[in-house]
Amino acid sequence: MLMGNCLLLFLWCLLEKSFVSSLHSSSQSRMGKEQHRNLMAHRKHGVMGVHRVKRGWVWNQFFVLEEYMGSDPQYVGKLHSDMDKGDSMVKYTLSGEGVGSIFTIEPSTGDIHALRSLDREEKPYYTLRAQAVDMLTGRPLEPESEFIIKVQDINDNEPRFLEGPYSASVPEMSPVGTYVTQITATDADDPTYGNSARIVYSILHGQPYFSVDPKTGVIRVALPNMDREVKETYQVVIQAKDMGGQLGGLAGTTTINITLRDVNDNPPRFSKSIFHLRVPESSPVGSSVGRVKAHDLDTGKNAEVEYSILPGDGGSMFDIYSNKDTQEGTVILKKRLDFETRKAYTFKVEASNAVLDHRFLHLGPFKDTAMVKVNVLDVEEPPVFSRLYYNMETYEDTPVGIIVGAVNAEDLDVSNSPVRYSVEWRKDAENHFAIDPVEGTLSISEALDRERNAEHNVTVVATKVNNPQLSSKVTVTIKVLDVNEFPPELAFVYETFVCENAKAGQVIQILSATDKDVPAVEHRFYFKSSQTRNRNFTIRDYGNNTAGVVTRRGGFRRLEQSMYLVPVVVEDGGYPIRSSTGTVSVRVCSCDADGSLLSCNAEAVFFPMGLSTGALMAILLCIVILLVMVVLYMGLRRHKKKDTLMSSKEDVRDNVIHYDDEGGGEEDTQAFDIGTLRNPKGIKETGPLQKIRSEDKADQASAAEDSEDIRAYIHHCLLESSTPPYDSLVTYAYEGDGSVAESLSSIESWVLEPKEDYRNLCDWGPRFKTLAGIFKEHEGKEKEKVENEAHAEALQDRLD
Repeated sequence: MLMGNCLLLFLWCLLEKSFVSSLHSSSQSRMGKEQHRNLMAHRKHGVMGVHRVKRGWVWNQFFVLEEYMGSDPQYVGKLHSDMDKGDSMVKYTLSGEGVGSIFTIEPSTGDIHALRSLDREEKPYYTLRAQAVDMLTGRPLEPESEFIIKVQDINDNEPRFLEGPYSASVPEMSPVGTYVTQITATDADDPTYGNSARIVYSILHGQPYFSVDPKTGVIRVALPNMDREVKETYQVVIQAKDMGGQLGGLAGTTTINITLRDVNDNPPRFSKSIFHLRVPESSPVGSSVGRVKAHDLDTGKNAEVEYSILPGDGGSMFDIYSNKDTQEGTVILKKRLDFETRKAYTFKVEASNAVLDHRFLHLGPFKDTAMVKVNVLDVEEPPVFSRLYYNMETYEDTPVGIIVGAVNAEDLDVSNSPVRYSVEWRKDAENHFAIDPVEGTLSISEALDRERNAEHNVTVVATKVNNPQLSSKVTVTIKVLDVNEFPPELAFVYETFVCENAKAGQVIQILSATDKDVPAVEHRFYFKSSQTRNRNFTIRDYGNNTAGVVTRRGGFRRLEQSMYLVPVVVEDGGYPIRSSTGTVSVRVCSCDADGSLLSCNAEAVFFPMGLSTGALMAILLCIVILLVMVVLYMGLRRHKKKDTLMSSKEDVRDNVIHYDDEGGGEEDTQAFDIGTLRNPKGIKETGPLQKIRSEDKADQASAAEDSEDIRAYIHHCLLESSTPPYDSLVTYAYEGDGSVAESLSSIESWVLEPKEDYRNLCDWGPRFKTLAGIFKEHEGKEKEKVENEAHAEALQDRLD
C-alpha cells in the first residue's frame, strides 16, 4: 500500500513539472521584450519598487508526502518568476514555518525540499512566504507571496477505542434485537482524503449471543431467552477497521463485559417437602421453634420470600416470621404447649415471592409449600392447681379447728408424683389458718374478728414429693362474714325542745341509728317507743332507717314540767335480732306564733347538734369570762384617759370654779363642784343626785332647772374668747353627772344595787326603755337557769 502511494505521488510531481515548464515558456514568449525592457530600465537607473510590476508567477499550495523514508531530501516543488531569464540574476528566498529546519530552497533555481519526514497527524500544513530579489542589488523583483505546503496523508493510524474496555448490562430473557450499548472508535488519519478514516465494526468474540452494527457500533441481543441463572456475564470483542474494511486497512479492538440483569423468572422452592422441628413444652410464648427455608434462584428483591402458615389443625399454635436478610422463615410459638395434652403438631407452610413479574406468570405459580411437623418434648413441671385463685367464706364466730375449704393440685407429668401442701408463713401478717399437708384442707387456727380484719389472704404452696424443688403457689382469699353481735344505737345523744304552743302531731326531731356490725347488703333499723302508752310523745318509723319524735298533744307548760325524757327502742334486721334503748331529752321552751324560739335557754338551740349540758355550761362560762375581761379592759382605758385629761394643775376648768365669786356664795360653788366633773364616780358620795330617783315629778323638774343652769354656764364659757374650748369639750365627755339618770356608761349602768327596782327606768323616758328590757331579760334568764338546774337534778335522780 505504501509503495502504491509513493508511485502516485511521483507521477503527480512529473505532471506538475511539465505543466510549470510549459507555463513558463508561454509566458516568456508573450512578455519577453517588455519585461526585458523594463528590467534593463530598472538596472540602468538603479531604482526598484517605485513602479508597480505585474507578477509573472502564481501558486496556491504545495504537497509533501508524510512519513517519507528516503535518504535524500524530499522534493516539494519549484518557485519560478517571469523576471528570471535564466541568467542567474534572480535570487529566491523563503520564510515562514519550518524554514531552515524542515524546508529549504535553492536560491538560484527556486527548488524547495523537505529536510526530514513529516507527520500529518502532528501538523497537517505549513504556511510560508516566497520572495524573488535581484541578485546584484538585493531589491525585490516581485511582491512577497504567501503559499501553503500541505502534508499529504497516508493510512498510518489504526482505529482506536478511547473509552474501552466497556461494561454494559441487559435484562435476562430479553428478545432478539434488544439494545445493549454503543461503542465508537476514532482514526487519526484524514477523513477527507481517501478511505484512511472510514471505519467498519465487526464482532470477533461473543457470537451468537450478541451482534454489532458495522457502521454505528450499536450492540444488540442476538440470542433469545438468555438465562442469568445459566450464565450471568459475557465478554464480547469488537474490531474497528479503516479503509472501509478492505484488505490492507488498519484495525483496532476493544472488549465489552455484558452482564445479564435479574428478573423474577424463578419461583421459590423448598429443598425438602417435610421439616421436622422439636420444642420443649416449657418454652415461653414468642420463643423460636425452628427455621424453614425456600431457595429462589433470583437475586435482590426478586428473591425475597414471604412465609405463611396455611390454615389447619396445628397452625393455630404457631406463627412464622420472614427474615429478609437470610430469606428464612422462623417458626414462633404462639400459645403455651402441654406435652400431656398433645405431643405433636403438623401444619403446612407456604413460600411465595413478594414481587411478581407478570411476563413470566405463564411459567407457573410463583409459590411452594412444605409440611412442618413439631414434636413437643416433655419437661418435668411443678404441680398445677385446679384454679388460678380460691375464694372462701367463714363466719367470725367459727370455732378453732373447723375446716373452711380445700385446695387441689396435681402433677400432670407422666411420673404423677404425689403433692404436699403448706401455708407460706409471713412474718408481717397474722396466720389464722392451717392446712392439711396431704388433703389440702384449710382450717381455722386462731379466733377470727371481722371488725379487726374482714379478709385474709393465704398463700398455699404445693410441692412434688419426688422433686421438692418444683413447687407452685396459689392465693386463697378468705372472707370473714359478720355475726350480728352488736346492737344498734342512736346516732347521736339527741336533746331537742318543744314549744309551749306546740300542736299534736308535730315532728320535733328526726332520729337515725348506727351499728358496728357490717351487714351483707345494707342495714335495716326499726324504731319504736319503749313505753306502752305515752300521752306526750310517740315515735314514728319512716321505713328508711329514720324516725321522728312526734307530739301527741298540745299545750305544754314550762312551769309545770320543763323537760321530758322520751325512750326510743332501736332494732336491727340481723340474726339474731339485736336492739337497744336510747333516750331523747325534750325541753319545753317559749316560742312566738311562728314557732321561733324566744325564751328557751341557748342550750336548747344546740341540743339538736348533739351537745351535752356540760359542754354548753363550759361554753357559757367561757363567754362570761371573756365579757368580764373586755369590761375590765375598757374601764382601765377610760380611767387612764380621764386621769390624763385632768392631770394639769392649771386646768382652765379649775380657774373657772375657784376664781368665780359671782353667784349665790357657798351653795352656788357647791352646785359647780369641779371635783364632780373630774371624777364622775363621786356621784355616789353626793346625796342630791341620788335622791333625784325617788323624788316626785316636781323634784325632777327642779333637777332639770339645775341642768339648765349648767348648760347656760357651759355656753357662756364657750363664748369667752380668752377661755379655750377645752373646758366645754371635756365637760360634755362625761355624761349623766348633771342628770337624774346619772351616767349611761356601759361600765356603771349594768350594775344595780339589789334593793333598786329596774322598773323605775321606764319612768325616765323612751331612752331608758331598752335598758329596762335588758335588766328584765337578765332576771328571766337567771330564773330560768335556776329552774333548769332543778330539773337536771331531778332527771339525774330518776336515772340513778
